[in-house]
Amino acid sequence: MSWHMAALTLDNLDDLPKRCRRCVFWELSEHMGKQAVDLGSPELEKEAWVSEVLLEWGSCGRIVHMGGVPAGYMIYAPPSAVPRAAEMPTGPVSADAVLLTTMQVMPEFSGEGLGRMLAQAVVRDLTRRGVKAIEVFGDQRAGSEPGCLVPADFLRGVGFKTIRPHPRWPRLRMELRSAITWKEDVEAALEQLLGAITIPMQTSGAGMESYRQVPTRG
Repeated sequence: MSWHMAALTLDNLDDLPKRCRRCVFWELSEHMGKQAVDLGSPELEKEAWVSEVLLEWGSCGRIVHMGGVPAGYMIYAPPSAVPRAAEMPTGPVSADAVLLTTMQVMPEFSGEGLGRMLAQAVVRDLTRRGVKAIEVFGDQRAGSEPGCLVPADFLRGVGFKTIRPHPRWPRLRMELRSAITWKEDVEAALEQLLGAITIPMQTSGAGMESYRQVPTRG
């Protein structure tokens, strides 16, 4: 099945799952988030947040499509742009790190290696931009239902290390200077999973990037 990955923009924001498109858990403080829901404006708040981060910082997410259908996404931003981070019990996020807020692979595409593919794209983007590390609040008790936090077990499986334990919301970190070997391992795994090699293609927009699929020999 053909696949395509692109940076999150206002043009493809509506490709996010409806639950995430309306969710402002990370984008607003708890108080302001409840107020936005009560006023019926979470979609507008989400759009405003993405617009502001894009203008002031640059690319803040990736969406992958399989066969033209949205299959998964990741969102990340500087901690200063994520009000809820200050309210987490294992905060604050380190000053040299970008915060990975959330990730989801749609259930119908689970087991295809898309989670690792998304993580690889984020590592590539942030390494190119000179970021030293990625941190994330994991969910230690994540179940089958998607949530606003990334399952801690998945994060450990792709190279994150726990730096502040917690029974429910540990904070994990990946040093990007040590991510090159991990990225190469991921690319080899993706070649086996998808039968293709990932080749970056630069587009004209700042912070924009997409990928195309090239069949392997065999």
